[in-house]
Amino acid sequence: MQDYTNAQIAIVGLGYVGLPLAVEFGKIRNVLGFDINPTRIEALKKGHDATLETTPEQLQAAQRLSFTSNLDDLKRCGVFIVTVPTPVDNVNRPDLTPLQKASHTVGQVLKKGDIVIYESTVYPGATEEVCVPVLEKTSGLKFNQDFFCGYSPERINPGDKVNTLTKIRKITSGSTPEIAEIVDALYGSIITAGTHKAASLKVAEAAKVIENTQRDLNIALVNELSVIFDRIGIDTIDVLEAAGSKWNFLPFRPGLVGGHCIGVDPYYLTHKAEEVGYNPQVILAGRRINDNMSRYVARATIKRMVKNGIEVTKAKVGVMGITFKENCPDIRNSKVYGIVNELKSWGIDAVVQDPWANAQEVEHEYKIILGKIDAQNPVDSLIVAVGHKEFRELDAHELRSYVRGKNPVLADVKSLYDRDALKAEGFTVFRL
Repeated sequence: MQDYTNAQIAIVGLGYVGLPLAVEFGKIRNVLGFDINPTRIEALKKGHDATLETTPEQLQAAQRLSFTSNLDDLKRCGVFIVTVPTPVDNVNRPDLTPLQKASHTVGQVLKKGDIVIYESTVYPGATEEVCVPVLEKTSGLKFNQDFFCGYSPERINPGDKVNTLTKIRKITSGSTPEIAEIVDALYGSIITAGTHKAASLKVAEAAKVIENTQRDLNIALVNELSVIFDRIGIDTIDVLEAAGSKWNFLPFRPGLVGGHCIGVDPYYLTHKAEEVGYNPQVILAGRRINDNMSRYVARATIKRMVKNGIEVTKAKVGVMGITFKENCPDIRNSKVYGIVNELKSWGIDAVVQDPWANAQEVEHEYKIILGKIDAQNPVDSLIVAVGHKEFRELDAHELRSYVRGKNPVLADVKSLYDRDALKAEGFTVFRL
């Protein structure tokens, strides 16, 4: 077995996952960051990361990291780490196109002895069933004879500045016992939290996909409870705080489940389950609940507007936040888009404001032009959908200045505000 300690590492895909990884390895190893987007490469060369996952200072500290969009530059690398996205299509089937294209790219420069490690979230078996055949066909090399594979699932939490890459224990695996040791040592050189060497590639793939499936189901449970409690006439947060007084109660909160992980990964597992002849029920039930929460929030808001005498078809509703989570510019699979769509289907003029989102990306992805909501640009009711720090800092009085009319509705999706203070300002309050 050859020595990989000095092999140059290629990180293929420089998004929320790939770039932090490239930066950490770039502090101690020669690393080449590769992305097919030349605009992204040029920005990184200038020290600017649009995802805000890394700072200019962190990029500068990775002195052995360089960037390229030139395929030929990859030829000098011996270890390839693939970190491209794995989305679902419009009917929630796994879309492995980015993964297959990345494998084809790597296959074109693959040499004998090279290792290809995948971090993209997939279903158990995808590395060997989908990626390896592409690598073999493109390179003309034989798997586990001429080249080897590893799987080490990403555990990045976008926007989280506390639980960062090196502080989260890393699952590793390899296609042979020897490669598993090499992959584990490779990640162990940068992950201060340590590693967990899985028994196989499939085990590592399965471990990742159930992490988010478990969270999805727990959130689905409290979302369903929220719907039930609203009909009963009690506040969900009051109930959860009371139940949380017991030491072993799990502190999940209701909310919109978007993003590139929790709202996507369960579909990879259910896809594989159906392939092997099992019809998953609990997992898909949770997905249905969470996917319907956007419509529920919009309709709950509209119902209260109608009760308050607001003429819905002539109303303007301010939607505060479009990213999938707070204090993060990531708009992928944002469930706020579903709220906006539902409002529009009722003839409501929806005004979306977000200080973190890139306006061009929002317009390209969702055909939404970001607007402004303030005292000079008032609306008839508000839906505060994302807990950005800028929104959390607002008080009830300032929020009241953003709306006109005597009986406005405020949907506090994340329960950011004191509901009694909101009611004192004249709001009819709805929250999950």
